[in-house]
Amino acid sequence: MTKQELKNCHDRIKPYIHKTPVLTSRLLNNISGTEIYFKCENFQRMGAFKMRGAANAILQLSKDQQAKGVVTHSSGNFAQALSLAAQSLGVKAYIVMPSTAPQVKKDAVKGYGGIIIECPPTLEDREQTAAQIQKEKGPTFLHPSNDLDVILGQGTAAIELLEDHSDLDYIFTPIGGGGLIAGTALAAHFYGNNCKVIGGEPFEVDDAFRSLQSGKIETNTTTNTIADGLKTQLGDINFPIIQKHVSEIIRVEEDEIISAMRLIWERMKIIIEPSCAVPFAALLREKEYFKTKKVGIILSGGNVDVEHLPF
Repeated sequence: MTKQELKNCHDRIKPYIHKTPVLTSRLLNNISGTEIYFKCENFQRMGAFKMRGAANAILQLSKDQQAKGVVTHSSGNFAQALSLAAQSLGVKAYIVMPSTAPQVKKDAVKGYGGIIIECPPTLEDREQTAAQIQKEKGPTFLHPSNDLDVILGQGTAAIELLEDHSDLDYIFTPIGGGGLIAGTALAAHFYGNNCKVIGGEPFEVDDAFRSLQSGKIETNTTTNTIADGLKTQLGDINFPIIQKHVSEIIRVEEDEIISAMRLIWERMKIIIEPSCAVPFAALLREKEYFKTKKVGIILSGGNVDVEHLPF
């Protein structure tokens, strides 16, 4: 991985993404005792950072591959991101979604031009269905988080943050599948000035925390967390990057996630989803340690079901 590869990726996707704003809040700075810069990917196209990685991954395909389309399995933000990125580039997107996925998410994917194929709600079924579509129709499979082109794309949010604030001591991100934190860690390594990257993770799905301790990819037996975007696990492409470049993972309780989410809604007047509140919750949990530091937080997305808010 080189700085040039990251820069090329950023230049490549700029026409297809928003340069999202960086917001601050004096009140939240006072509560945390730190200077926080929130990179608002909840204002990204389709409402989450995943637009970046999806656009880069499609742009890196050959014309022949693009003509045959792309396929992924996702019930969340990557399903929407790949659909919209593909639509923007005139490419077909086949999206394998579990039959249990909320209707609002299916509607969003359809709205962005994605072709939905439903399957039973197990990872095995999702993978088998995607493989079957690949065999029948020939699209290229793109993984939501364990794909180098996706990882590089996700890292561009941190590049923009560091271009605006080059003296950050830390950048916090949520950690689920590992694509965002791996990309952020690469960006901090090449663009930061001794800037460390820290992951926030729920205790209920702490596979990444355990993976860093054991040195191998761990799994979760239960996924009882409100942070629905963080129920996935690390992959063999992003895990080595995380091992090398991520300083620490801080785990948080469910009530801490809800409280952090509510603070941002109430004080900053912006919509974020539960997964997005996890890194802020992690900072608040350990705020004594980060006192007087300059901290960036990637607000990963704002695709929340407003009918079912936790507060």
